[in-house]
Amino acid sequence: MIASLSGRVVDVRLDGVVIEVGGVGLLAHATPATLAGLRRGAEARLATSLVVREDALTLYGFADADERDVFEAVQTVSGVGPRLALAMLAVHPPDALRRAVATEDLAALQRVPGIGRKGAQRIVLELGDRLGPPASAGGESAPAEDRRATVVEALVGLGWATRAAEDAVRAVVPDDAGPVSADDVPLVLRSALRTLGGGRG
Repeated sequence: MIASLSGRVVDVRLDGVVIEVGGVGLLAHATPATLAGLRRGAEARLATSLVVREDALTLYGFADADERDVFEAVQTVSGVGPRLALAMLAVHPPDALRRAVATEDLAALQRVPGIGRKGAQRIVLELGDRLGPPASAGGESAPAEDRRATVVEALVGLGWATRAAEDAVRAVVPDDAGPVSADDVPLVLRSALRTLGGGRG
């Protein structure tokens, strides 16, 4: 198993990153939140999971080992493959996913494209306490941190000008709309990309 990947970032795409290791560019699929922290030309280290199929070897990259462990755990649910597991983490960071499973929040799970009510029920039933409790369980919740800058950085990393990225985020979430939470980053990023319409600033 390839447990981690370290090297220079060659390219950041909408759904993955190419990291050069020993002269070889390796493509790792990742969530928008993970990609937001990567920059072309910079050094990066990702926790990884290699999925082996008869016709392909696919590498998935994560910000840390916890995200990777959750990715692998949710695939123990029948009907959940690596693509759906990554989609779950794109919508819900690890702790939010733990919270949704622990509280049987079917509506939260159904926000993931490809998961309906029956699928959400199966995830809750089969995962049980396998993900462990969320880190914030039992404690007071910290004030929400505004992650607008994270979305702007992700757009800049994908090739848009800073001003265009800021305007797109502002169009999706006005300044007076309150903070953008970590859970909201993937949704805001996708909406901002639609606002930009595929052009480069």
